[in-house]
Amino acid sequence: MSRTFYVTTPIYYVNDVPHIGHAYTTLAADVIARYKRLKGNEVFFLTGTDEHGQKVEKAANAAGETPLELADRVVKRFQALWEKLDVSYTDFIRTTQERHKNGVSHLFAQVLAQGDIYLGEYEDWYCTPCETFWTETQLIDYKCPDCNRPTEKLKEESYFFRMSKYQEQLLAHIEANPDFIQPKSKRNEIIAFVKEGLRDLSISRTSFKWGIPVPGNERHVIYVWFDALANYITALGYPDQSGNFGKFWPVDAHLIGKDILRFHAVYWPTFLMAAGLPLPRKVFAHGWWTVEGQKMSKSLQNVVEPNMLIDKYGADAVRYFLLREVPFGLDGDFSHTALVHRINSDLANDLGNLLNRSTAMINKYFDGIVQTPGPLSALDQAYRAKTEAMVTQVDAHLDELAFSKALQAIWEVISAGNKYIDESAPWALAKDPAQHERLGTIMYCSLESQRIIYHLLAAFMPKTATKALSYLSWDAPPTEAGLKWGGLATGTKITKAEPLFPRIEEGTRD
Repeated sequence: MSRTFYVTTPIYYVNDVPHIGHAYTTLAADVIARYKRLKGNEVFFLTGTDEHGQKVEKAANAAGETPLELADRVVKRFQALWEKLDVSYTDFIRTTQERHKNGVSHLFAQVLAQGDIYLGEYEDWYCTPCETFWTETQLIDYKCPDCNRPTEKLKEESYFFRMSKYQEQLLAHIEANPDFIQPKSKRNEIIAFVKEGLRDLSISRTSFKWGIPVPGNERHVIYVWFDALANYITALGYPDQSGNFGKFWPVDAHLIGKDILRFHAVYWPTFLMAAGLPLPRKVFAHGWWTVEGQKMSKSLQNVVEPNMLIDKYGADAVRYFLLREVPFGLDGDFSHTALVHRINSDLANDLGNLLNRSTAMINKYFDGIVQTPGPLSALDQAYRAKTEAMVTQVDAHLDELAFSKALQAIWEVISAGNKYIDESAPWALAKDPAQHERLGTIMYCSLESQRIIYHLLAAFMPKTATKALSYLSWDAPPTEAGLKWGGLATGTKITKAEPLFPRIEEGTRD
């Protein structure tokens, strides 16, 4: 039976324009999904859109359309971007789909039936953009502590979820499972928050209509977070245990931005506890991207638009940069200068140069035909050992979702590959017919190491890896078996490679 792996992105709000932050989370999930498939796992990779709530209703009214018309129009932005970025998701959930609405209604009814949901009255300060209630003590000058926009005092009848009941159970789970909330700084933040005391949570609204009706009381719609978080199980067919839900739940990794950590590490686990369902194995909150040192905002007109980046630099360069530049979990700063530097230094110079020179030499010395390698010298053995160690290192780093460390480990072998050619000097050996076998061995080691490198890079830069492997006459999809040394067969025809990433002249990016 194959091992399963389930990874999710948050579902993105249809009122948002897709930006670099959305792309970052989705790419991280895509890399881990692709890598786990290579390792032989049966992978379910979920993304989607959050389409209910007061903000969508207001925006649709302002645009003279129904909320569903707005959602149908806007969802295409996300789907088109994921296609352009080569995102290999298994399923795309929309909260307006019947399968989702049915699952949410079932979850609500189940938790209600066992007494963990009750009807009461709610009065507090509400931030519409964040869809969040705040107590007066949490406000800063009566503004939302998250987005700094004005709040309004609301009083309405509401269903409440007994979140307070699960405070100790949640704390015990966090303590017993050190990897449940990552990175560690975020885990500490959540422990502190829970220890301050959990209040019961208002989980319905009567002030607007655009949402899933409360079963048995349709004056109420289910609060957007109870609705949205359930997507992770409704997409698997919850409550039906016989299919994907029984196979893939609990999730292996929820990847999210740090701004929605509380919802995923407090609200969601307590909902699941109340429903008697297993908790996620890991919730990983990554950092935010600033732009040239400033926070992204519409007013500053500095929101980085991923479509524009892809058109200018190519999908794989963008994929590489976002996951290489910053350790996953920390905040990062985006600049075109840094991106151009990565393309020129890492992709054109290091990666492209190694492939270009090695494929050119084997064509010059052996008409492109891979020779049977002779005995390996100490230099060859060290290079092979470094390549094999890389496979183990990348596996360990990706298990920790340490994408930049995984890429760093690969680049150390790429650098070693360029150094290996310099030190073994094939051009000097080519002048001596007695060194024919030695020359063939060097070419073999260089190309075999690269074949393994591109198997690993297939998760990060799928198109580039496919192209590079095709020069090595390797057309099979990357598999775990392909990570083992010795896969390049004698007699294989190697094609002289075209540059994978042409250098970008500084100053020509505009």
